[in-house]
Amino acid sequence: MKKEDFTKTLKDINLSKKEFANLSNISYNTVNNWNDENRPVPPWVKSWLQNYIDKKKFDNIKNIIKDEI
Repeated sequence: MKKEDFTKTLKDINLSKKEFANLSNISYNTVNNWNDENRPVPPWVKSWLQNYIDKKKFDNIKNIIKDEI
């Protein structure tokens, strides 16, 4: 995942770099220093973000179903 893709995905899901750092238990400076040359975005970030997105969708569905019951 390129830094541009990472930044766009965070924007799309309304998550700041600081929030991402807190949720993933890594320092904000580490996240902020990721770039495409010397310090690329680690491979695990892509699947982490996908799991985060899927969980948000699941929570929304769960809440809709709860409200219907």
